[in-house]
Amino acid sequence: MEMERPILVIDALNAFSRHYCANPAMTENGEHAGGFVGFIKSIGALCSQFSPKRVIIVWESGGNQKRRDASGGSYKDGRRPQSLNRYYENDIPNTWENHNWQMSLTIEALKHLPIQQIYVKGTEADDVIGYVCRYKFTQDKIVVVSSDRDMYQLINDRVKQWSLNQKKLIDESDVLEKFGCTPQNFCSVRCFVGDASDNINGVKGAGFKTLGKRFPEVGEKEFISVQTLVEKARSLATPKGPAIYRTMSESEVEARKNWQLMYLDISAMNGDQVKRIEHQLGTSLPQPNKMALLRILVREGLRSVDIDSTYSNIKASSQ
Repeated sequence: MEMERPILVIDALNAFSRHYCANPAMTENGEHAGGFVGFIKSIGALCSQFSPKRVIIVWESGGNQKRRDASGGSYKDGRRPQSLNRYYENDIPNTWENHNWQMSLTIEALKHLPIQQIYVKGTEADDVIGYVCRYKFTQDKIVVVSSDRDMYQLINDRVKQWSLNQKKLIDESDVLEKFGCTPQNFCSVRCFVGDASDNINGVKGAGFKTLGKRFPEVGEKEFISVQTLVEKARSLATPKGPAIYRTMSESEVEARKNWQLMYLDISAMNGDQVKRIEHQLGTSLPQPNKMALLRILVREGLRSVDIDSTYSNIKASSQ
């Protein structure tokens, strides 16, 4: 990767959940511990890969009230429950107790590593990550670690996204090639496409490729607003022309609401939440303490977990 040492910003719940569902690690007492083991080791692997000068772990706090109010309560209302331990059938109990225990254990272990953990009540991890990318460290390269496409809107010449699904670094050219729009216009286009995973309705007939073809300007770096797309659709709408122009012309209110739900910016937070982010970013990093980590592993029946290379890779990120 040809870039200066970046800041690594990890979408914690997104990354943790993948390991929780897929990693078969067990404690000596027969408790599933794949989320904890996989997540901690993955941070070490990412530090080895990117040699970051700083690692920021952003935890999800449970939802954003402003977005729920804007959507009338429907925002993320239809999201399916997370599939727990989905590969192991009845061998591992499918419980939230185990999930929460592993998350607590992960947070405890990270306190003994030179890593910044951020948790702001009432604020989605996406918004915190958006704030970090757009308003903090504006002179630094940043790698966002997440499989969430919501983060594509943050990509630019200094922000990339490491896709946990694709195991590759996503840049501006990847977004343009796959979606027919640049990251600068990804959110505007998505306001018409919608997002079924968050229960956000789109416009009938609107897809990324369709809008990229009908509105080629979204493939440029210059920002194109929802309002501009609606106005152009109105100017192109004819009784016998493509239906997408008419449906977009009639969907301005819905598209504007979708912008409130999808755009990652400071507007989704209040002043106190921003202050909390700033405060947590400004606190000193924990001192690396390998013995404390080893004691945790012994206590939880995970003595067989080799923490040496993980610890060394993460420690190097603070030097």
